[in-house]
Amino acid sequence: MIFFSSVPLFSGCHSNELKLSCCKSMQVYVVYIGENPSAYEASDRATICPSFHARNCSWKLHTRRSWDFLGLPLSHVKHKKGGDEIIGMMDSDDDHQQQTKLLTPNNHFQAQFFGIWPESESFSDKRLGPPPRNWKGTCNTNKTFTCNNKIIGARYYNSQNFYNTMDIIPLRDSVGHGTHTASIAAGREVAGASVFGLAQGIARGGIPNARIAVYKVCWAMGCSIADILAACDDAIADGVDIISASFGMSAAYTFTDDPVAIGSFHALKKGILTITAAGNYGPLRASISNVSPWLLTVGASTIDRKFVTQLALGNGKTFMGSAINNFDLKGDMFPLIWGGDASNYPVNANSETSKYCNAGDLDSQKIKGKIGLCNYRSNGPGILHTDGVGVIMPFQSVNDPAFSYHIATTLISPEEIPKPDLIAPGVNIPAAWSLVGRASVYSEDTRSVKYYVDSGTSMSCPHVTGAAAIVKAAYPHWSPTAMKSALMTTAYIVDPKKHENESEFAYRSGLQNPTKAVDPELVFDASEKDYVDFLCKQSYNTTTVRKITVNKSVCRGIKPARAWDLNYPSFSLAVEDGHEIKGNFHRTVTNVGKPNSTYNVSIVMPDSIKVNVEPSVLSFTDVGEKKSFRVDVNGPHITQVPIISGSITWKNGKHAVKSPLVIYNVLPSVFLTNPLYRTQRLSTHQTHISPGERSSFLPH
Repeated sequence: MIFFSSVPLFSGCHSNELKLSCCKSMQVYVVYIGENPSAYEASDRATICPSFHARNCSWKLHTRRSWDFLGLPLSHVKHKKGGDEIIGMMDSDDDHQQQTKLLTPNNHFQAQFFGIWPESESFSDKRLGPPPRNWKGTCNTNKTFTCNNKIIGARYYNSQNFYNTMDIIPLRDSVGHGTHTASIAAGREVAGASVFGLAQGIARGGIPNARIAVYKVCWAMGCSIADILAACDDAIADGVDIISASFGMSAAYTFTDDPVAIGSFHALKKGILTITAAGNYGPLRASISNVSPWLLTVGASTIDRKFVTQLALGNGKTFMGSAINNFDLKGDMFPLIWGGDASNYPVNANSETSKYCNAGDLDSQKIKGKIGLCNYRSNGPGILHTDGVGVIMPFQSVNDPAFSYHIATTLISPEEIPKPDLIAPGVNIPAAWSLVGRASVYSEDTRSVKYYVDSGTSMSCPHVTGAAAIVKAAYPHWSPTAMKSALMTTAYIVDPKKHENESEFAYRSGLQNPTKAVDPELVFDASEKDYVDFLCKQSYNTTTVRKITVNKSVCRGIKPARAWDLNYPSFSLAVEDGHEIKGNFHRTVTNVGKPNSTYNVSIVMPDSIKVNVEPSVLSFTDVGEKKSFRVDVNGPHITQVPIISGSITWKNGKHAVKSPLVIYNVLPSVFLTNPLYRTQRLSTHQTHISPGERSSFLPH
């Protein structure tokens, strides 16, 4: 299942059976008529309104489950190389409530404070040797903590020298997000970890012995573009192997104005792969911001786990909702009251406002000692401040993520290079947390937790970061593009029939497979010059290209054209609306498997579309040998076609090197007159629930 953002269901719904869910919830069904429970017939009221209690189900859950789900069990990790890889963590803290900004001289880049909680057991350096010899970084923490052999480097950036009272200076994580993402990628093994007693087991990252270098670029007021570029520059000079960045613009900018695109291009030149989160605006198309083809952009998927809370009615009926509860109501039954029936009239509230259970809108005398039924998801202060004992909140979602609450709670219910590149677990992911980060979505929650469940592409990004570090450990001299290719072509196949509206726009190559990524057999490699040519064909000129490359790159002799020949591990054919399907691609693969190997092509595409691959057989006699092939695609005129899914796979009897091939319509006028539109608008991704303005730079 692919992870998309969610919208309230309580609008114009008059079904007798209303599907209730939450942005961070699992789905459940409750008897419900219209929007006003007061209009129920007596029998209906007797069905829905009896007292109930909520309790967590005792499922066997594990903090390492996402890596097991991907086919990377702990036993496999222990037998793999790893320990000298350095991951540069550039992240932004997402508190699910506040919005953040990108800071330029005239406007700001939104994110939230970033850092790490170094005392977490996930960052222990027990049995780790000294930092790798290629490490040239520093530990600039202003004496607030000391680096060790796990967290080997730390830097912070605040070029405007402005701090908010919410900031912890300089490098401590004030929210938890930075700690969470770092431990997903490379957290050590910690036995007995749990979230309020749930998901108990061994916490670990994908490559537990890798080293971490922290680059704090985001504060309460946002992230400076200058700071992001400075951090990228330092990370490159420090000797990191992978950069992980769980943030991005709220909309795609031209590459010359995108600090992530510019910084990652310079990392690419030095052999460093940058992995970014796709963002949190799905399933809207054209909503990804990190669209540079030299980036590896990651969407979020669910895994085979849910955090559930049982809702038991007084009439014996039970429903499964979703929330992370550690509040024991001891099996006691409590009256249920709809917020619309508890209006606080002295403050001019009525049923149309109090049904949302916002703070101040509820009559405390009516709510006290009861469980509230609300028409909107919030962090629960309306019920909590009026002495309620629990709350049921609806929200529509397709993936069932779960929030932690401070009250007993259940939640019922580039044109040519589309992104993301692949997906990874990003829903209900337990990982390490800052001790000063809040323990629930309630902003005034003063509890402290060592581990926390969070969701979003911020969580999927470090999953791929960990897998990339595993590939780097196996093949330290591979280029960033070769590593990216290995991760994409070996991904688990996702069934497009289960995601007909989005298909490859949601998951692209599929769900990452970290075990097979170290044995890709063939890779699609690309050089700095290949990307410069790509930019030139996208109507950048020598002047604008040099703003990205900061060298003597030129576009001499290169005319604006489609980017079909960029040696990318996937194929995308945008067809002007009403035109026939017609395109051709050139690709080159490098043999990184065994010598004397032969691959035959396998094509999957609807019969109405003809795909020809020439040659159809690739034979190699040596490791490192390159072979090129051409793909011709032809088909009928198409109009208003969202996407046609297919694939091209090279097989040798044991291995399969798969590349998706997608065809879709674009507007002729925009396509012809604005080539940059292809970079800015025609991409989509997985998502989660982080709020934010569309014009801002956001944590993912």
